[in-house]
Amino acid sequence: MGKLNDRVALVTGGQRGLGAAILKEMAAEGATCIVNYPSASEQEEADALVGELGGMGVFAAAMAADISDTEAANSLIAGIQKRFGRLDILVNNAGTAYRKPPQDYTLADWQRVIDVNLTGAFVCAHAAYPHMLQAGGGKIINIGSMLSIFATSYAVAYAASKGGIVQMTKALACAWAKDNIQANAILPGWIDTEFTRTARQEVPGLHERVLARTPAGRWGSPDDLCGVAVFLASPASAFVTGAAIPVDGGFSAQG
Repeated sequence: MGKLNDRVALVTGGQRGLGAAILKEMAAEGATCIVNYPSASEQEEADALVGELGGMGVFAAAMAADISDTEAANSLIAGIQKRFGRLDILVNNAGTAYRKPPQDYTLADWQRVIDVNLTGAFVCAHAAYPHMLQAGGGKIINIGSMLSIFATSYAVAYAASKGGIVQMTKALACAWAKDNIQANAILPGWIDTEFTRTARQEVPGLHERVLARTPAGRWGSPDDLCGVAVFLASPASAFVTGAAIPVDGGFSAQG
């Protein structure tokens, strides 16, 4: 307990799923938690999470911003700095995808996925950098995917964006290590969330293929990511930077 006392943590797209689970674990470790959500349609969900986090004895707030909008993303980070005086932990979790063959993509489809998953993560990290620098250090945790390292036929833009997340993470780590800012990525395997439940409905046989390939023999839960996220957010990972850590029940290790 208390690994993240006095730290301010922002999780983009944090109102549900992996983001919400990470925020709950960070709250349990004492962090002030900022729940970013993209639009008014998610506000009720974000506010409910803020109430739950507050009940854990920490301060929490919900802040709206579609991080694919560069101005909105910059304003989000500036608003946190103004309100809380610091930003110690940035978790770039917001993501979107379209599941269809590459030939059926429009350029608008492609651009939307890249804007949210990759460009938005860079803009948030770029905006956070001067505040972390001024504070003497910080933690950037980018949420990748198994599709950071594998391919699939139905998610070309998502795979491209998540592959880019790993390379961006390594580049940020190299550039900012001297500033005591660690940048790392978490690569979730097949985690049971609303997002992947939809995938199971849309992709025939996906559930069975995941179970067959995963040595742990199950889908992951959002809580399975939380220990790694807290480690990467805490002082314990001060000499860990540029890593891309699979949390996948052995999926990526299976030949």
